[in-house]
Amino acid sequence: MDQSISEDELIAVCGKVGKILLTSGAETSRVEGTVEYIGRAAHYDISCHATITDLFVGVKNQTKTHLVKVRLGDFNLEKVDEINTMSRKFVTGQIDFAELKRTIDQIDKKVIDFTWPEKVFGAAMVSVAPMLLFKATWADLSLAFFVGIFGYLAAALSSPRIKTPYVAAGLGGFTVGFLAAVLQSLGIATNAGNIIVSALMPLVPGVAITNSFREIIDRNTISGVVRAVDALIIAGSIGAGVVLGVGLSGIIFHLIGGGL
Repeated sequence: MDQSISEDELIAVCGKVGKILLTSGAETSRVEGTVEYIGRAAHYDISCHATITDLFVGVKNQTKTHLVKVRLGDFNLEKVDEINTMSRKFVTGQIDFAELKRTIDQIDKKVIDFTWPEKVFGAAMVSVAPMLLFKATWADLSLAFFVGIFGYLAAALSSPRIKTPYVAAGLGGFTVGFLAAVLQSLGIATNAGNIIVSALMPLVPGVAITNSFREIIDRNTISGVVRAVDALIIAGSIGAGVVLGVGLSGIIFHLIGGGL
């Protein structure tokens, strides 16, 4: 063993590494593998068990076990990539333990995110892509661009302010459904259904669904099922929001038509 690295210090760093990976959306097999690679590189026989909500780190045949509680968070694949890069450098001897610890602390505190213009433009482009498959008119394609922006903004801006999970996704779906139905009722849009399907793409939990299948294939059944259920509830919330939005639009135009 490397006596310059204490067991408690290594376990604490490994626990922080695992927590960052889990909260950033990494699959549990990657978390366990990364933590154990770091332990072996430090000449400790580290054992790690991760689920979607907690992480256990300890040294084999020792009594100490480090427990880390984890909450499901947003996906941040940039943090996952940075952690993987630093762990590989430590394993290959390019950096020492002190630098690894310092860098992990920096990654943990650092807010890695895109700027709002980048996120809005990305959501808009994702909203347009499916319209090419539908061979939609240029007018509907342009409308999907802007409806996707409003739907994404509704979900993104409401998420920090709403404590109840999944409501923000439903609000995004509601915005998309309502706007698309209104545009068709006004005769501006040709096909509201195509616009809805396209504009919902930025809200769909595609990474969560993919990771849930990877977890199940790796036989991490509990984590895989939890991720799948979470993704399905998000998808259901989006669908319910769309139904409410389209329904409200129909009611409004029915009332307006009846009044006239």
